[in-house]
Amino acid sequence: MFKSLLVAVAGLGLSTLASAADLVAGEDYTVLDEPVKTQVADDKIEVTEAFWYGCPHCYALEDTLNAWVAELPDDVVFQRMPATMGGAWNRHATAFYAAQELGIQQELHSDFFDAIHEQGAQLTDNEDIAAFFSQYGVSEQEALDALDSFGVKSEVNRAHARMRNMQLMGVPALIVDGRYVVTPSSAGSLDNMPKIAGALVDKVRDERAE
Repeated sequence: MFKSLLVAVAGLGLSTLASAADLVAGEDYTVLDEPVKTQVADDKIEVTEAFWYGCPHCYALEDTLNAWVAELPDDVVFQRMPATMGGAWNRHATAFYAAQELGIQQELHSDFFDAIHEQGAQLTDNEDIAAFFSQYGVSEQEALDALDSFGVKSEVNRAHARMRNMQLMGVPALIVDGRYVVTPSSAGSLDNMPKIAGALVDKVRDERAE
């Protein structure tokens, strides 16, 4: 019920898009002192969501964000980056990249969120995560191997380094072109975050055209 209502309200808000000319750096968004290298082609604009599966605000943002992402133009690449702040954060980041390695991340992403916030699951133990993954066509042993793989550990370490370079102190956050950071506080609400990010995408596009 809550998420459905959120989507309805978000849809109304998104009908009036923010304009880059109306945004104020340091108020509506933050400019990083040192841009973070993006992971997309030079002719693309990267938008990264920093999130944690255990974060209720990240969960509340999901439907609004997904609706926005579905309408992004071809020159924008959206990617998710699990935040790493120790403990359950790192375990969930490991689960994210293990699912990605196994090719099931997109399919289970929303369900993983739901299991934690709707069903009260913790999903911080490898055996529990492997059992959850087994619903998506992989064996529990394959899941356990992925959770402990060198490649997954490397991805978690890279995410941690990027998060530090982005100077993120919390989630959710949207990072545009490795330079502009939008948070619920700067945007004024969760619903406003995609609107601000969209205006910043326009700003990057205009900057590149000059």
